[in-house]
Amino acid sequence: MDGFPKKLRFLTAALVILCMGVMEVAPAAAGLSPSRVSGTTSIASSRDADMLVAQRALENKVVAQKLRDYGLAPAEAQARLASMSDKDLHTLASATKGLPSGGDGTGAIIGILVVVILVIVVLRLMNREVVVR
Repeated sequence: MDGFPKKLRFLTAALVILCMGVMEVAPAAAGLSPSRVSGTTSIASSRDADMLVAQRALENKVVAQKLRDYGLAPAEAQARLASMSDKDLHTLASATKGLPSGGDGTGAIIGILVVVILVIVVLRLMNREVVVR
């Protein structure tokens, strides 16, 4: 502490005390916020719910690529989806429940890589050797 002059130490301490005192003057208020309608939902029937599930499945990159491979444009797929019967649409929506909505799995791969890197960093910080054979 000999490197700092006495006046600078005093002013720094006074500034810290002042800042902490100002934060203590106004206590935080917490409470529940009132509920409100977030907007109108477009799901009015089971057909609308099935249509939404099927449209999300069409957003999947793998599904979109397969449709393009078969010669079907995305606009044509949407038009055919809209003209399907209720039973066929429900069957399609039930079959697509296992598909990820619009994803192709890269997020999971990135997540796994981040976890592996974190484990390696923690082991290196603990002075452990990381050997990959």
